[in-house]
Amino acid sequence: MSSNATAPAVGYISCSVAVLLFGSNFVPLKKYDTGDGMFLQWVLCAAIWLVAVVVNLILRCPKFWPFAMLGGCVWATGNIAVVPIIKTIGLGLGMLIWGSFNALTGWASSRFGWFGMEAQEVPRPLLNYVGAGLSVVSAFIFLFIKSEIPNNTCPMDVTPLMTEHVINSAQDSCPSDRGNTWVDKLSVAHHRLVGCSLAVISGILYGSTFVPILYIKDHSKRNDSVYAGASQYDLDYVFAHFTGIFLTSTVYFLAYCIIMKNSPKLHPAAVLPGFLSGVLWAVATCCWLLANHSLSAVVSFPIITAGPGLIAAMWGVFMFKEIQGLKNYLLLMLAFCVITTGALCTAFSKV
Repeated sequence: MSSNATAPAVGYISCSVAVLLFGSNFVPLKKYDTGDGMFLQWVLCAAIWLVAVVVNLILRCPKFWPFAMLGGCVWATGNIAVVPIIKTIGLGLGMLIWGSFNALTGWASSRFGWFGMEAQEVPRPLLNYVGAGLSVVSAFIFLFIKSEIPNNTCPMDVTPLMTEHVINSAQDSCPSDRGNTWVDKLSVAHHRLVGCSLAVISGILYGSTFVPILYIKDHSKRNDSVYAGASQYDLDYVFAHFTGIFLTSTVYFLAYCIIMKNSPKLHPAAVLPGFLSGVLWAVATCCWLLANHSLSAVVSFPIITAGPGLIAAMWGVFMFKEIQGLKNYLLLMLAFCVITTGALCTAFSKV
């Protein structure tokens, strides 16, 4: 690992890459029919696990700690709701909401030592508190931003962002099974309520995903702990963490197949975009773990979890036209200012 002088630089660069990739990883899927999301979840998680295999080989197979898999289970549980969230309130608004609650949960658990972890200190705690508080304020601002998501209709623009070479060109551009999921059967009034609620729940689960890794690292310093001598390098746990993600998603998909009486809704056109989305997410998470190691989770969490919302909102405004209207634009600008200020306060609290 880099020296103490360059560690913060590595951490902030890792944060920047993670923010960009997290804010863009669902973009390849946006114009594909993903159904209820269960098949997509499994494809995405398979790609994540393959990235973990490569990283694990590069790191020369560090010791596998099964407890680190629990964080992957928590993440996979929260990720089930992603497709319904995007269908109800859109990619930009959904990511902004779950990112804010992700930031708050991850920051608080690290700062105050929840779940049996040691509380993490920073040189300037006041700035750290202000940064986390602004992330919470931004979440409430995002709740007032209205997104335009077509309900039970076939959108005019269904051109995929990835070129389809394998799919039959004569395939109907508006599939007959579109609108058959439980999300599409919701009323317009319930769309926003369900989408925002699921985004909050997913954000809380996402914010807890690194707790097992941080717990192992904290207890590795105790001679009487079963984790005594465990690695302090966060990337050493990526294989266990991603394995937990893949195993949990596989269990959920098998349960889904049973519930669907062995007739799951598969969407072949979403396989390659879903795989690409999983790879982008996995690389972003590896960068996040590097940032945790260089900056500590109490600094990296508010930056990495809040920043992707800005990137996703830009996609929502300029590419997908989900967020429109002067009022929404002004609210977005206010939210951006608040969340950027919060990220800067959090970053400077480490200096």
